[in-house]
Amino acid sequence: MPSTQTRQNLLFESALLIVAAAIMAFATLMGTKIVPYFNFNPIQDFLGTKTNEVLDKPIFRYSFYIHIASSWVVMVAGALQLIPVLYRRNPLWHRWLGRIYAATILVLACPSGLGLAIYANGGLTARVGFTLQCVVWWWLTFQAWQHARNQRWELHAQTMIRSLAVTLAAMSLRVESYLMYYYLGTKPIETYLTVTWVSWVGNLLIADVLIYFGLARQFLRTFFTDKVNLKT
Repeated sequence: MPSTQTRQNLLFESALLIVAAAIMAFATLMGTKIVPYFNFNPIQDFLGTKTNEVLDKPIFRYSFYIHIASSWVVMVAGALQLIPVLYRRNPLWHRWLGRIYAATILVLACPSGLGLAIYANGGLTARVGFTLQCVVWWWLTFQAWQHARNQRWELHAQTMIRSLAVTLAAMSLRVESYLMYYYLGTKPIETYLTVTWVSWVGNLLIADVLIYFGLARQFLRTFFTDKVNLKT
């Protein structure tokens, strides 16, 4: 008969698979929205909300295309990191997916996000919100990378959970926008400015609550049951 710890690990892994599946489903939907942008139509969907003056700025154009592509890669890599069996069967999966996730955020997604933040719709409130999101995202991911390099595994798990929480702000923003607009009846600008902040700050608060109740330690018990000394 399985031990209590084994049952807990199985339950935890099942929950992770559900979360990973939800993220992958969102990433798939997101991918269908991203591909049309690479026809480089200047009025495609979101781009149609920008003035010609903004669209003519190279920093905005480059940042936009880099950000939508790199953020998709980050989301997929983050989702795959939630599947323990990939690591246990081959530790290289966790190592290389982690490198792809972190490097893409640090080098592409965050810098391009800052390039978009300065031209965000909604004025100063939105621009500050998106700018801080990029700064926090970059710093948490960098810290997670450093903790892994120094084999501080619990701190690595904690900061990576927080980094993934900010990554999932793209998902939260859309869900929260839908709920606020259609169920709370908020005005479009009120909805937009609220979710600009709540989508990532709220995710971080949830992540910290889960960490407080032992999420990082459970990750370590689940991922490192074979006691492999994983290095980056």
